[in-house]
Amino acid sequence: MRSNFNIILFRPEIPSNTGNIIRLCSNTNSKLCIIEPITFKLDHKSLIRAGLDYHDKVSIEKFVDIESCLKKIGKTNLYLITKFGKKKYSDFNYHKGDSFLFGSESNGIKDLILSEQYYKEKVFIPMARGNRSLNLSNTVSICIYEALKQNKFEF
Repeated sequence: MRSNFNIILFRPEIPSNTGNIIRLCSNTNSKLCIIEPITFKLDHKSLIRAGLDYHDKVSIEKFVDIESCLKKIGKTNLYLITKFGKKKYSDFNYHKGDSFLFGSESNGIKDLILSEQYYKEKVFIPMARGNRSLNLSNTVSICIYEALKQNKFEF
């Protein structure tokens, strides 16, 4: 079965966030791609606890860099999720097979890491003034469920 969406995590740092995203991937039929390095083992106790029994039901692949990840995924619309985005996450028409790239919890993702030739658009999620960021797993959920809503929640 083909995945609905590709969730790409760039150097995730918090096991429980990744575990929550694994659970989300299972419940949305999405594929999880992780760009290394990561600071924990994918079988780490807190990762498994957050992901519960979904860990074995999700396609998870690790990559050494973004380029090799995108090559493996193939042709896709790639949305870079960042507080420096130009348009709101809800301003796009998402299609099955689209990919969403999320930066690490503490460092995000630097523009220099990903050339503009790869991504379609920088996307942001509105927040109240004075706040720095949303939790990574919440951010992933917001974006993926918007994409699923637009696709009539077809799994």
